[in-house]
Amino acid sequence: MRVESLDAKKHDRATFSCGVESLDAYLKTQASQDVRRKANAVFVLVAVDDPGAILGYFTLCAYGLAPGAVPDEARKHLPRYPLVSATLIGRLAVAKSHRGQGLGGALLICALGKAYESADIVGSSMVVVHALDEGAAGFYAAHGFVRLPESLRLVLPMQTIGKLLAPGPGLSKTPR
Repeated sequence: MRVESLDAKKHDRATFSCGVESLDAYLKTQASQDVRRKANAVFVLVAVDDPGAILGYFTLCAYGLAPGAVPDEARKHLPRYPLVSATLIGRLAVAKSHRGQGLGGALLICALGKAYESADIVGSSMVVVHALDEGAAGFYAAHGFVRLPESLRLVLPMQTIGKLLAPGPGLSKTPR
């Protein structure tokens, strides 16, 4: 399997289904427009032997967050600006037919790697996610994200991501 940028001519968006209507509809109707307009970067997970079939996807874009919204344990890593620059994982989904194979975690690690790499170019001090529900919030929390008070929004500082992605047994610093 590999992750690559969405190509509307190559990737079959019409057959993708994760079971969440908003995530399915986004990929089928909006994602290629967002890519053309540079509103979101959209990455798809495909099998090497069937590169047109999408097994999962995620989106990344720039984001600003008020420092006061960030929990104390994450705030110590932030600069003191009116808005904190961040990278938003706007969507992350795995096809129903491929659930239970660890692909969600693999997509998240890939998204974090891409966000970490781009932080040196555009400046980003954390990754933010807006979980769709408590189950999704639990998924991100299990991967080290810190929940913002009274919301389904979670954050993970780039310094923490750098430590998570540091070379070690079985994990490279720049997952692809």
